[in-house]
Amino acid sequence: MARFRPNALHPLASAVTGLAAGAVLTLLWPVPLGAALGLVLVGLGAMGAIWQAERRSLAQREQVLAAVGEVKVRLATNAIRLDALSKRVEQMPMRDADAAPARAAINELTAEVGLLGDLIHQVATTLADHDATLATLQSRTSPAAASEGQPVAAPPVVVDPEAARQERLRVVAAERAEAAKLAEERAAAEQASVISAALSEGRVEVHLQPIVQLPQRRTRGYEALVRLRIDENTLLLPHEFIPVIEERGFGPTLDALVLTRALAIARHLGAKPGELFVSCNFSTATWNSSKALATLSRILDKYREHTGHLVVEMPQKVFRGLDPTSLGLLGAMSANGVRFALDELADLRLDPVALFDRGIRFVKAPAALLMEQAESQSADIAPADLAALLARASVVLIADQVGDDPTVADMIDLGVTMGQGLVFSPPRPVKPDVFAEPAPAAAAVAAHEPSLAIVAEPRTAEVVGYPVPAPASPPEAPPERQSFRSVLRRATA
Repeated sequence: MARFRPNALHPLASAVTGLAAGAVLTLLWPVPLGAALGLVLVGLGAMGAIWQAERRSLAQREQVLAAVGEVKVRLATNAIRLDALSKRVEQMPMRDADAAPARAAINELTAEVGLLGDLIHQVATTLADHDATLATLQSRTSPAAASEGQPVAAPPVVVDPEAARQERLRVVAAERAEAAKLAEERAAAEQASVISAALSEGRVEVHLQPIVQLPQRRTRGYEALVRLRIDENTLLLPHEFIPVIEERGFGPTLDALVLTRALAIARHLGAKPGELFVSCNFSTATWNSSKALATLSRILDKYREHTGHLVVEMPQKVFRGLDPTSLGLLGAMSANGVRFALDELADLRLDPVALFDRGIRFVKAPAALLMEQAESQSADIAPADLAALLARASVVLIADQVGDDPTVADMIDLGVTMGQGLVFSPPRPVKPDVFAEPAPAAAAVAAHEPSLAIVAEPRTAEVVGYPVPAPASPPEAPPERQSFRSVLRRATA
């Protein structure tokens, strides 16, 4: 037989039981005493219902608090597991570029678990404060307190639940945004440290993209595009590491590395037939620093014999904002044989004669800009006339970022004589032997003519008392060849 549990009964059961017992007693004992006892039983039933309702409310509140405590324990356990997972990720053999997103996701999950724990703690604190407030109000509003003359507390201010919920959501969203921002800053700092380490170790690679003659598509030059090697499987493009390098002030260092590699490529191109050239770019920090330009100018002066195959590209915005000192350094570079190319054109407002006087021999205009100006009615100059206008001043127009064959046909119709883009060839890495130092001239001659090394007279040691070797006798002259008729005449004489 199951055990009887009073807490399982509904609070109204006591009131119904008291009312029924009072009615039965009043009916069975119709005297005034029976009626009085019936009323007493009804009152006892009502009091029992109130007492049972309070006990049930207290039990439910204890269950809520127990559930809140269990949730807090589970959140703490999950936080410990996330911490262990973060340590495992740190110990895994992953690349830094792949590990940074995983660390950011784990940090964001940890922040969210911490926020949920704070919210649960706030719920428990609010329930405890609510119980304390109710107890204080009951003690102040009790009849005993009123009889003693104590002031009755004012009713509590009712807060709009929807407004409170919106405020909590706003606070949680702000905390999550702050945690996400911190995670992004941490990931950006880690990536910046990886990029700085790769640059300090000199893991800079140069890829070449050809510049072709139109319409024959014969290669006339190359553009040196820089890449940064993080590891054997990760190669960063310029837009992924140039902002970090410029922010940390390493732009001139990167430009010096790229310039030395471009000069090695120019030396290699000088040994090939044809007037091939290689172009390279400098960072904005270098163009804005006269000291950095002077350093690069000294490097160019040191390798003056190779600068005839080198072209330095300069953005149009930088060219229009150069100060007198930088213009003087440009003139010194041009005097050493360096040619310049105007790059990143925003408009076609160009003065060919002034460009030539500043040492600019090429103008690289995006193909999309040339097509836009060709279709525009208010263009500064018709692109069909631009190539001829620049050619009169010995400046060559190059169509950049050409992506397909129809665009190539349009560039030919506009009179463009050179083009560059993926339709011709993507950037490709340079062979390592290009950057190798050339062999000395004597070694090269000995390698191509080994007989000379054999014929050369060996040197002898000078030892006291050792007879000096006699000079070698000259080789005998070969016998003179005579005709058969002369030999027959001499024999018959």
